[in-house]
Amino acid sequence: MAEQTLDNTLDANEFVTESERDLGFGSVVAGQSRERLLNPDGSFNVGRTGLPWLSSLNLYHFALSMKWRTFLFLVLLLYFLSNIVFGAMYASFGSEALVDTSATPTDNLFIRGFFFSVQTFATIGYGTIHPVGIVPNLLVTIESYYSLLANALITGVVFARFARPTARVLFSEVAVIAPYQGMEGLMFRLVNGRSNQLIEVEVKVMFARFVNESGKPTRRFDFLELERNKVAFFPLSWTVVHPIDEDSPLFGLSQDDLIRTDAELLILLTATDETFAQVVHTRSSYKPSEIRCGHKFVSIYNKVEDGEPISIDIRKLSEIEPA
Repeated sequence: MAEQTLDNTLDANEFVTESERDLGFGSVVAGQSRERLLNPDGSFNVGRTGLPWLSSLNLYHFALSMKWRTFLFLVLLLYFLSNIVFGAMYASFGSEALVDTSATPTDNLFIRGFFFSVQTFATIGYGTIHPVGIVPNLLVTIESYYSLLANALITGVVFARFARPTARVLFSEVAVIAPYQGMEGLMFRLVNGRSNQLIEVEVKVMFARFVNESGKPTRRFDFLELERNKVAFFPLSWTVVHPIDEDSPLFGLSQDDLIRTDAELLILLTATDETFAQVVHTRSSYKPSEIRCGHKFVSIYNKVEDGEPISIDIRKLSEIEPA
């Protein structure tokens, strides 16, 4: 009975270990997908279908996560469309409802209504164009309320985008397998792409590749033991090293083996942004075409004279040479 209990415990521990290696991609991805799991920019190469569009829509998260140029374009588009709609409604009331008292009145009613809407939306109010009548003034009231909400929401999102801490860690474009302490080591370099300080930086590296299990190709995940998986300070650069010893899943594998097994290195970096005192994350990955065997990184440090501070040349982050 005791032996059976021990066997069950070992089986449970093995199951937990395999589950932890899954990373959340699921058994289907582990067994079938030949696509890259993680793109170099940190985005996941997966998709979801069948979820109702409205139930998955979150405008606030969408506005926070989109690129700045897309966000600014959408705000500009909303601004122009709003003024075009209100301008057309003002123009529909006729010239008597929207009077232009400037020295050179605008004859085109739509243009007159558009620019009056811009002045109302932005609370400029030059006074040369003004509404006459209850209905036009009621429309001014509606647009003023609409602009109040729109400006408040856009201002809040802009502030949230600026205030939200994000990491901009630059990964070397390639990883290398180079001599390391009498054996070989898998290495890649990273550097902080901003002038802020990151502390308590931690890196996890997982090695994914296809193996045959019971005659069936299955993607296997293994965490790689690192020479150092955490540093307290990150002022310059960090070369992350995985020693390839006999216990390493990379031991004895060649470049052809990495290609044949569709290998991929998945990297997760976690750090604390000292400016905001908040945790930030970033991700990246390397495929076999981005792993150079028999090469090493060139020195990233600049030559300095006595008394000068230590500095690095970030342009050399991805430069390699034969080992």
